[in-house]
Amino acid sequence: MVKRFLHEKSDDRHKVVMTIDDVEHYSDHEKKTIIASYPKHELEARTKGIPVLGSGRVFPVPEGGISIEHRDFPSHWPRIGGMDFGWDHPFAAVELVWDRDSDTVYVSRTHRLREASPIIHAATLRTWGKELRWAWPRDGNRETLEGAGIALSKQYEAQGLNMLHEFAHYLEGTGQKSVSVEAGLMDMLQRMESGRFKVFKHLNDWFEEFRLYHRKDGKVVKEGDDLMAATRYALMMLRFAQTSRAYHNFRRKIEYPKTGWF
Repeated sequence: MVKRFLHEKSDDRHKVVMTIDDVEHYSDHEKKTIIASYPKHELEARTKGIPVLGSGRVFPVPEGGISIEHRDFPSHWPRIGGMDFGWDHPFAAVELVWDRDSDTVYVSRTHRLREASPIIHAATLRTWGKELRWAWPRDGNRETLEGAGIALSKQYEAQGLNMLHEFAHYLEGTGQKSVSVEAGLMDMLQRMESGRFKVFKHLNDWFEEFRLYHRKDGKVVKEGDDLMAATRYALMMLRFAQTSRAYHNFRRKIEYPKTGWF
């Protein structure tokens, strides 16, 4: 029901969002008392009208704790992209910017679109920078009918995207590759809770998924999680994030001024 009201446009439905600040017959003291009575995971739903799924949320953190205004980043901060393939459910992509000094990750751009080919998606993603490296899921090694037997990752590579050499994974202490969903979600959650994960507040598609991302009987519900998955893949491969070529050229000019090497 929540998804239909929020995401499916219809002349038969309309939503009005009301916050506790809009309730004029409560005094400021009464508002503070009411807010203090709510459980943490219900706070934004009850005080701001932001729909959530209670204690079943995958990320039970206040939205205000991770959302920030748009800002520019220093050119020496590395970036990486993450994508989640899809057709019936949307294809999704995100860009992460990494402040290595504080180990803070910023979600700075998103793209989500269903029933479109790699040609269409790549045309948008190339504008983010041709040198941007892309993390992708294990099913990117599979072939599709649309690609005439060519693996998905190779189809996007053919469209000029800088795809990483292998699918997204963590490296365990033994050197083994891990694609654990729970490990990725815990990485995201710990960063959110410690203030090391931020998202531009105008990225509405990302926050739509964030609000409704939940568990049922302890298991993550794999619906409407396309940007969440793309973010997780990029975070898994954060070690491959790199600075822009323009910054590298600038550094080379400073370090080798007489040789002209850049």
